[in-house]
Amino acid sequence: MVQNTKTVGENRYRESFGRFYEDFKVGDIYEHRPGRTISETDNTWFTLLTMNTHPMHFDAEYAKESEFGKCIVCSPFTVALMVGMSVTDVSQKAIANLGWTDIKLTHPLFAGDTLYAESEVLDKRESSSRPGAGIVTVKTTGLNQDGKIVGVFSRTMLIAKRGHSVEDKVNY
Repeated sequence: MVQNTKTVGENRYRESFGRFYEDFKVGDIYEHRPGRTISETDNTWFTLLTMNTHPMHFDAEYAKESEFGKCIVCSPFTVALMVGMSVTDVSQKAIANLGWTDIKLTHPLFAGDTLYAESEVLDKRESSSRPGAGIVTVKTTGLNQDGKIVGVFSRTMLIAKRGHSVEDKVNY
């Protein structure tokens, strides 16, 4: 996680997170911390908020008869957590998310599991339509507490260059 401090007054500082386009280097890997231990309540709330009615996420008796023997974490919740965990490292300075591709969920998460994530910079290029920004693509991998890969996806973002972010325009 990149953390900078900006002086905003005498003996007064403000933290600033994220990377500008210039800070990304193809091949770099950012380990996103802290991890996130998922509770049964987290999973139930997410299924309710998203109107996901599959009983594998909230009906313990139903899930007992499945190949897993217990409820599994709702897969869009896993992806959302991985995205959220990556924000301070890869998209805090983003102007826009341009897309997610190649989403693969390879191993279930269960209540009580801890999710960790990391992102590898796959590509970066100047934006042809926005001179104050560049396009960065990362592959984010989610792992459980045992190091088992639970999911991966690629994400492409439009990232501000230094001197061209919202932070440069407002007192943020």
